[in-house]
Amino acid sequence: MPDTSSADAVRRIAIKLAALAQDGLTFGADDYDLDRYQQIRQLAAELLAVLSGRPAAELVLELSRDSGYATPKAEVRGVVFDERERVLLMRERTDGLWSLPGGWADPGDAPSAAVSREVREETGYHVTVGKLIACWDREVQGNPPPMAVHVYKLFFLCHRSGITQPPDALETLDVGWFSLGSLPPLSAGRVNERQLQRALAHHRDPALPTEFD
Repeated sequence: MPDTSSADAVRRIAIKLAALAQDGLTFGADDYDLDRYQQIRQLAAELLAVLSGRPAAELVLELSRDSGYATPKAEVRGVVFDERERVLLMRERTDGLWSLPGGWADPGDAPSAAVSREVREETGYHVTVGKLIACWDREVQGNPPPMAVHVYKLFFLCHRSGITQPPDALETLDVGWFSLGSLPPLSAGRVNERQLQRALAHHRDPALPTEFD
């Protein structure tokens, strides 16, 4: 297994190869070239499989779901604090760990609409969106595990509107409020403690400028 710096370098190369393959498959016309781009995608998946331990075939399918010119994907996260500075977290059904409510932004949604919908669906709380805390690069932030795509993470400070409803049981096992000094096990690929600490700083001082990588 390569060391961390070598693994990061290989992962960046694999993601760039996957992006080149996607662009070639989108704009290419020659059958021989299209076949080569498919082979490049396969090689990118095999590199990512070595780093992540996931099957290469699974990663090829993941890479194939995207089409068009390759660009980073946008992930939104809603941060809600109560009057005691406890943060609203939801327990993910996929891994049993805790996270800020959020997920991939859907086409047709403004970022603020996407995050307010995610908070409502995953926690039951209706919110208004106050400010963009940060636009972070998942790779720079070190959120594990390595992914087959490049991701920008958009964290928004939100405020409860007073309306509640049952959360979506297909995604959420539980919902709770936690102080940052007594956090439950976090789904680190979605959020880490340092990111929550930065969010609390913005809650305490909304005039802080938006952070970015």
